[in-house]
Amino acid sequence: MSQTAMKWAALPRPVLGVDDHGKLMAMASAISGPMADIADQLIGELDRARVVAQAKLADTAVRMGSVVSFTTTDGFNRTYQLVFPGEADISSGRVSVLTPIGAALIGMGEGQTIAITARDGRELALTVTRVERRR
Repeated sequence: MSQTAMKWAALPRPVLGVDDHGKLMAMASAISGPMADIADQLIGELDRARVVAQAKLADTAVRMGSVVSFTTTDGFNRTYQLVFPGEADISSGRVSVLTPIGAALIGMGEGQTIAITARDGRELALTVTRVERRR
């Protein structure tokens, strides 16, 4: 088994509500050009996801609008709200689902760890430490 296959086999399976899954799949599928690579990463996460009724989604699962605290293996500790690209403003603490971190966070739960590739190519582990659901 290749390293990439082993890496993906060890990833926790995202859990998404049917509403978020549908909106995100439609958005990511329509993207081309410079954002196509990250859209493909997001589609990969959506394809792996277990999709449940929105009302059945645990409050500790990262969904669109969630405020998520996480750490990475390089010591990065942050809290961001996960938003759609048009709402993103990193200086205001809103990160787009169309970033490596945003695509990795969607569907994760508190305590789960996922491998990510940073924009500079470094391989990191990201661990969700807290999820606050915004209503």
